[in-house]
Parts: sequence; C-alpha cells; structure tokens
Amino acid sequence: MKKVTGIGGIFFKCKDPKATTEWYQKHLGLDTNPYGATFEWYESQDTAKKAQTQWTPFAENSKYFEPSTKDFMINYRVENLERLVEELKKEGVTIVDNIETFDYGKFVHILDAEGNKIQLWEPID
Repeated sequence: MKKVTGIGGIFFKCKDPKATTEWYQKHLGLDTNPYGATFEWYESQDTAKKAQTQWTPFAENSKYFEPSTKDFMINYRVENLERLVEELKKEGVTIVDNIETFDYGKFVHILDAEGNKIQLWEPID
C-alpha cells in the first residue's frame, strides 16, 4: 500500500506571521496569500495532474501544533486516508483526532515516535 505521496505543507511558529509572510514575499519572492504561500507542481509527467504544497507561518502562541511542543508541523500527502488510519491504529500509532473532510481534502493528525504532530492529507484533486 502506498502511504506518503509527497509533502503537502510546511507549517512553523513565529512571533509575527503577517510580518514573516511579508518578509518572505519581499526578499524571496513568495507569491503569498492569507494562508502563507502555495507552490503548485505536477505529480507526474502528466501535466494535467497538478498538485500543491502549502507554506504557512503560525503565531508563536498557536495551539494548533499541540500536543507536540515543537514549533513546526509537516503535512504529508497520502492516498486512501481512511485505510491508512486503520492501518496506523493497528500499528499502535497515536491518532490525535478524527478525520475531517473539506472541499479540498481529508485531514487527520498523528504523532510520530518522538511526539511530533504530523498532518496527513488526502487531497481532492
């Protein structure tokens, strides 16, 4: 079973997300939006199958990364999230919350062996 298919996003805490986003736009040319920046790319040689990776700064006091105490979280793109979560449960992996579905995909959070919170995302392409 294929599990991770790519990096879906990089999220990190900072003192001032708005100023940080503006700095990255000004100095590194990121095409920013209210959520940070979205990098679009193609999943394969088939140029009809577009994918994306999200870059987002969060406020340093954000509770979104809890229960992890780290200042970052990586989002991994996956296939068949429901089946993967069942497999992870059998393997003893800590599942932080329930699968949520939005118009752009399904999400769930897990903890790795060191307690880092990881977001799994099954995109709706």
